[in-house]
Amino acid sequence: MSAEQENNPIGEQFTKAEGFVVENKKSLLVIGGTIVALILLYVGYQTLIINPREKEAAGQMFMAEKYFEQDSLDKAINGDGNFLGFAAIADEYGSTKAGAIANYYLGYAYLRQGQYELAIEALEEFNSADEVLQTLAYSGIADAYLELNKMEDAVGFYKKAAAKSKDPFTTPVVLMKLGMTYEMMNEPQKALENYEKIKKEYTESTEARDIEKYIARASAKI
Repeated sequence: MSAEQENNPIGEQFTKAEGFVVENKKSLLVIGGTIVALILLYVGYQTLIINPREKEAAGQMFMAEKYFEQDSLDKAINGDGNFLGFAAIADEYGSTKAGAIANYYLGYAYLRQGQYELAIEALEEFNSADEVLQTLAYSGIADAYLELNKMEDAVGFYKKAAAKSKDPFTTPVVLMKLGMTYEMMNEPQKALENYEKIKKEYTESTEARDIEKYIARASAKI
């Protein structure tokens, strides 16, 4: 080691690093090439696979949604021979946003048909960052459990729905359903708590207009 290197620890470290690079150049190039390849693979996957599949799924969804709006539920669920229904879209395009939404529609289509177990299964597959949609999914599950006379399960999902969002339109509806379910379970105090929450926190909602009679009815049972 030269006197200059002894007095220059930074230069010494640089020299060591330079030596490391020379000795391990092949390995570093392989690692660097692998990282670049992974990035390109991810970008390519997004561009060439995910995006086209998203468009493809959305194209299939168009007719299924149209049938759903027309209340042609069999075609909405199973397709019409030319376009897929929600069941196949959810199955084949589950990794796409459209595939996720298909589960939401599928659950509500089954709910309308009275196929409550299938409705629960489909809606439990739905997961969204959109708080209102997720609230409605939880509420749909609760509705299905209520139809199956599984009131404890219904209450659990109505509570999850009410806690998920403070939306002024959907949340008071859920709170009303929760209160009425508690009344059916002969738990008027809990029903009253939900009715009073509507009165206090959602004064402009449709549900708040007639809430006094529900409060009076629950209070009379306590």
